[in-house]
Formats: sequence, C-alpha cells, structure tokens
Amino acid sequence: MIFRVKKTTTNILVHLLLISVSITCLFPLLWMFGSSLKTQGTVFSDMSIIPAQPHFENYVTAWREGNFGRYFFNSLIYTSTVVFGIVLVSSLAAFAFSRLKFPGRNAFFIMFLAAMMIPLPGSFVPLYVLMVKLHLVNTRLGYVLCLINVGLSFSIFLLKTYFDKIPKELEDAARIDGCNRLGIYRHVALPFAKPALAVVVIFNALNVWNEYVLALIIFNSKDLMPLQRGLMIFRGEFLTNYPLLMAGLTIAALPIIVLYLLMQKYIVKGVTSRVAFP
Repeated sequence: MIFRVKKTTTNILVHLLLISVSITCLFPLLWMFGSSLKTQGTVFSDMSIIPAQPHFENYVTAWREGNFGRYFFNSLIYTSTVVFGIVLVSSLAAFAFSRLKFPGRNAFFIMFLAAMMIPLPGSFVPLYVLMVKLHLVNTRLGYVLCLINVGLSFSIFLLKTYFDKIPKELEDAARIDGCNRLGIYRHVALPFAKPALAVVVIFNALNVWNEYVLALIIFNSKDLMPLQRGLMIFRGEFLTNYPLLMAGLTIAALPIIVLYLLMQKYIVKGVTSRVAFP
C-alpha cells in the first residue's frame, strides 16, 4: 500500500514537472502567434493569447513588405542542399570511422571531435579567408560549402556512435549475400541509422534555417540573403513593428515545426538510441 502511494505521488510530481516544462516551451510560440494577430497599438495592452478581433492580414503584409517570397526560396534551397550534403558526407565518413580500419583513423576522428570545441563564430574568419581565395564570396555555393563544413563534426560523431552498435553478424551476413562495403553501408548501416539520421536532419535544418551571421559575412547582395533578412525589415532603429515581426517569425518557424512533427518518431528513437539497440 505504501509502495503504491509513493509510486502514485512520484508519477504525479513527474507529470506536473513535464506539464510545466511543456507550458514553458509552448507559451512563447503561442504569444508569438497571438501577437501576430494584433495591431501595433494593442500588442502590449491586450493580454489575451488570441485577440477578439484577429488581424490575419498581418501575414499578407509581412509576406509582401518583407519580400518573403525571394528570401523563403533562398532559405529553402540553402537548407535542403546543406542538409543533403551533411547527411551524405557525414554518413560516409562515420561509416568509415566505425567499420573500416585504416592508418590514422583515431587521429582523424579526434580532429573532428576537436572541431566541435571551436565556437561557431570562431570559424567564420578562416572560412571567409578560404572563400576569398577560392573566389566563392557572394555565391550560393560558397555559403552552402561553409554551412556543410560547420555541421559535419557533430553529425559524424552522432552517426559513428550509432554505427558502432550495429551487430557484426549483420555485416557478415550482408557480405555472404554478396554486398561489398558500399552495399553494406547502403543496405545495412543506413536503415539501422534512421533515428540518428533524423536527429542529424532536424538539428542541421534548424541551424541552417535560422542562420544569419555567416550570410552577412559571405553575401554582399540582398537577393542572396536567407529568410532572416526579411525579418530585419520590421525591426527599425527607433520603432519595431511587432505584429508584422511576429507574423514573419511565425512564417519562418512553421516549416521547422512541420519537419519536426513529421520526423518526431525517429528523433525520439535517435535521442534514446537504446530503444533501437537494447
């Protein structure tokens, strides 16, 4: 009886903690959405989450005045290209570090781990110098290559730890069935690493979609800028148009939220990898 009471009390406390954390995470999103439906005069005076008279036209105004059509297309191209490049390069590199034996393997892997310790802004200067020497400044290719480089270290580390857990018997069985090393990578390693790949996709997609500082360094032309350039239009030196800014932020956040919901099942498995490899 006492054990059941303790278990029930513990469950209630855990659920109360989880509910409070969920509210803490969701409230800023709800406030952002609610503020996007208000006017400049009521955004700080109307404390309701959803106003009585919502102004959905703020989204149309934000899309037009922020030139979101061009910037949204740019961010879509950058995010899809960079994520594809990171998944391809990091999965091949992680498979090599995990399943192949070659001279200097541990030294090269430690170099990748060391790169994770470098703060992101600290890598901007060498990347910019490299892009200048390669004549890739103010080009989409230069920006994409820089972002792929930034996202490789963490992705290789995550995928290698996952590939390490693949049973050796599966690799041997695939080799008996006629698979070479590339076939084992494609037909054995990648299907088992779906949860880790989902984490790599959502993590890097979030980073690239929200990236703006490196774009300011690489690009001189406004036409090549990502979506965050459109948001800066509503933030002036003396006056910020909060309803249009919140509408722009809601538009910018929507694709990442949809991507997360679509890949939620694999992301949870990737974070708790012991579910796939007990």
